[in-house]
Amino acid sequence: MQKDIDSIIIAIDGHSSCGKSTVARDLAKVLNIAYIDTGAMYRAVTLFALKNNIIKDRKIDEKALKKVIEDIDIRFRSNLSKGKSETFLNGENVEDAIRSLEVSNNVSQVSALGFVRKRLVELQRLMGEKGGVVLDGRDIGTVVFPDADLKIFMTASPEVRARRRYDEMVAKGESPSFDEILKNVKERDEIDSTRSESPLKKAPDAIVLDNSNMTRTEQLDWILDKLAEKGIHFDK
Repeated sequence: MQKDIDSIIIAIDGHSSCGKSTVARDLAKVLNIAYIDTGAMYRAVTLFALKNNIIKDRKIDEKALKKVIEDIDIRFRSNLSKGKSETFLNGENVEDAIRSLEVSNNVSQVSALGFVRKRLVELQRLMGEKGGVVLDGRDIGTVVFPDADLKIFMTASPEVRARRRYDEMVAKGESPSFDEILKNVKERDEIDSTRSESPLKKAPDAIVLDNSNMTRTEQLDWILDKLAEKGIHFDK
């Protein structure tokens, strides 16, 4: 059965720092559909908790966070000059702040909380219910949209992912430690895959994309080929 691109839902799940957001943004731009960065939503909640002393020394005051979770407003707004959407937390642009190593070190613990996932899954479903969207995260194809039209499970070796994250931070003028980033990547893999609430796992009908040795263009073309195989209309 053929389906038009304006009603499609594409789910991209996978490990941290494997390039899900990059390829999802590229895909949304090529197909002229909406992009929802669900990982940014969990990072925004984490940043909020850090700023409000709800997280101290990597320990979360779960009761305090649960009291305010409904008051946390997360939205995406297009920045035409930069050609991308940016994350706003309670009206403040936090696109750069949510990418810090401090947020990275705490986000897996926050995203493991059931009440946080429940709230953000509700928001994600509202954003994508009409279709014409690509979403990336940890549980898009298994929990958020289990009936997505195309499901991709992305991965790459921990070393490759740590190097990409390192290069990204250096490009922003930061001075990160590669060993610390690699440790963070491995820790997040363990937490994300073993948590009781919506653990990271491949949906039975997801297609695996190991991009350890692929360029940005090669990844995009690979996914576009999978869409074509499913008979989904789009202009490349």
